Amino acid sequence: MTPSLLAFTRVLDPTDNVTGGGAASAVAGSMAAALVGMVARVSVGKKNMPEPDAFYQAIDAEAQSLSTTLLEGSNADSAAFDRVMDAYRLPKATDEEKAARTVAIQHAITGATETPLHNAEGCARALELAAQLVGRSNTNAASDLECALFLATAGLKGALSNAEINIGSLKDESVVAAFTKRVEDLRAKL
Repeated sequence: MTPSLLAFTRVLDPTDNVTGGGAASAVAGSMAAALVGMVARVSVGKKNMPEPDAFYQAIDAEAQSLSTTLLEGSNADSAAFDRVMDAYRLPKATDEEKAARTVAIQHAITGATETPLHNAEGCARALELAAQLVGRSNTNAASDLECALFLATAGLKGALSNAEINIGSLKDESVVAAFTKRVEDLRAKL
């Protein structure tokens, strides 16, 4: 199995109760971007397209790259949550261990918040690319484009939900404020 599909298969694995919505959201965004690329490709060279081929080729190139990035982001989300679980398993018998454990948990949760926010940004971009093709692409792929819009929206909403739940566990108010602002900015794109 290729490493890029690891988080995807973990989401599907009934014995894996750790890899969840964050990884699934990134996979949804990856599929959305892949569909955007496909719709752009099938619009190249077609008669009566409102845009030059270069427009579709540029969208395709960015969408393909974004699809790869988001699939890798699903693995990153899974790994970030693994680090949170590892931090919670640290010893806590002494005051020093408790303090070190608290620091490790906060560090891991910060990473587990940054990762879905990064993926949400990718999903938002997939949504923007899809929107650029609405009414400007091969009509034979209209349902594919609609699926891309649905998947990008689902990926964005899911990634934001995962970030928000993690924000609630952070103690540093400046970090919370910065993450909250990013969430609000991304929600405005829905």
